[in-house]
Amino acid sequence: MQTFLRLSGLFLLFLLSVFIELPATAQPVAPVAEAEIVLGPPSFSINEYFTISFLLRGAPLERYSAFPEIEGFKKSGKSSTTTTRIVAGARSTELTITQRYAAYAEGEFALKPFTMTINGLTVRSAGLALKVGPAAAAAPAPPGGVTPPGIGLLDQLFGKPKVQDYVEPKDQAFLALVPDKEKVYVGQGLHIGLYFYLTPQDQGILEFYDFAGQLPNIIRQLRQRTVWEETFDEQEIVPENVQVGGKPFLRYRLYEAELYPLNAQPLSFPVVPLRMVKYRVAKKPEAGLDNRMEGYKTYFTAPRNIAVLPLPPHPLRDVVPVGSYRLREAIDRTSFRTGQAFTYSFILEGEGNLSALTLPAPAPYTGLEVYGPDVEQNLTRQGGRVGGRKTFRYRLIARRPGAVPLDSLFSLVAFNPATARYDTLRATLHPVVKGPVREAATFRPRPTDPFYQEALRDADNTPQKITVYQDVRRYANVLLLVLLVGAGIGWWRAKR
Repeated sequence: MQTFLRLSGLFLLFLLSVFIELPATAQPVAPVAEAEIVLGPPSFSINEYFTISFLLRGAPLERYSAFPEIEGFKKSGKSSTTTTRIVAGARSTELTITQRYAAYAEGEFALKPFTMTINGLTVRSAGLALKVGPAAAAAPAPPGGVTPPGIGLLDQLFGKPKVQDYVEPKDQAFLALVPDKEKVYVGQGLHIGLYFYLTPQDQGILEFYDFAGQLPNIIRQLRQRTVWEETFDEQEIVPENVQVGGKPFLRYRLYEAELYPLNAQPLSFPVVPLRMVKYRVAKKPEAGLDNRMEGYKTYFTAPRNIAVLPLPPHPLRDVVPVGSYRLREAIDRTSFRTGQAFTYSFILEGEGNLSALTLPAPAPYTGLEVYGPDVEQNLTRQGGRVGGRKTFRYRLIARRPGAVPLDSLFSLVAFNPATARYDTLRATLHPVVKGPVREAATFRPRPTDPFYQEALRDADNTPQKITVYQDVRRYANVLLLVLLVGAGIGWWRAKR
């Protein structure tokens, strides 16, 4: 019995040492989210912006805290940039959100240390000393304004107010869904923005009501089934000074997106409601009282319909990208030798659905090996426009001397909605390769070789389950349990 117990213990230790490591080798390590804060240059002119950005890598943006306030500066809009890299099939994404600040006057200012929370990650900045110099060129004065003071609930502090008569004041606020075009081509970008407008005088009687709870339903009603949607990442709702009919208004951007129709079906946006808190005011205001009574008012958008036009006839009409693109090229060397690899980059810049843009595979060419591409995408959403740059990077090896016809290998046909014409973006570089002919070393197995005949005959082509490691672990746990029970019974019997 003692021999059995010793053998059981050794077997248990062996199984534990083997299967404890299995999950580490079978399960891939999840990417870790990283965030950091990037500050702009500390010295700049009065007509330039100071910027604070945060970078998020390894995870999609879920939420983030507000950017800090800087004394002597006013927040002046944000932008977001998404950089996507695909190298050897591995995808990595980096998101940058940038807040711009406009200085009210020249002088020296201090950005105090601050923290931001991004997807639950706390990121700290040590602050910065800022120096604002004179304008480099004539520029209009930065917009000013006085923020109305916050209104406290005095009735909670000093008791219930006296009974008063209240009236509902008129307001000029309205809710609007604003597209930037009345009609678009299939695949052309359409920017839509949901805005709430109110006059500065309306600020004292209107407040947002449970906006976080209303927004999902609003977005659900605005979503279109026949579009590719690129949403803007801004989450902080701040007022913008605009002119409507020659009158000053404050505009709140509630939601915006860039839509790319996938077919010629018209886009129909229904009436969307937004419920706001609206205060009634006392007929006879009394000192020491709030003189307001809370109520509600619902604002509605007008329905909008956008016509979608089919693309003009073309053999590649159903597959060509749509947008205003420019071609840039890059190559990593100036001299080329046979058998030596060089890198060629086909870079597309402009406005359009870059996420869906792909480059046709180059046709085979005798004496030339083409590998790739590695893809890198930089997407910027700013000022109601979506654009950026997408790079296709190839590695080429020429086996024969002579000019490499890149123009016949790399090209893209695209439809430009601004001109309503098809454009062909074609490579223009013509590298000339020098050196002797170098044939690629290839592996050519002989089908008549007995080794390969036997290996192919004995090969097992049965599909294997991807959960094999989990199954092995489960069976090992059952076996361990049986051995533990057996060892326990043997120990109990030996004690007797």
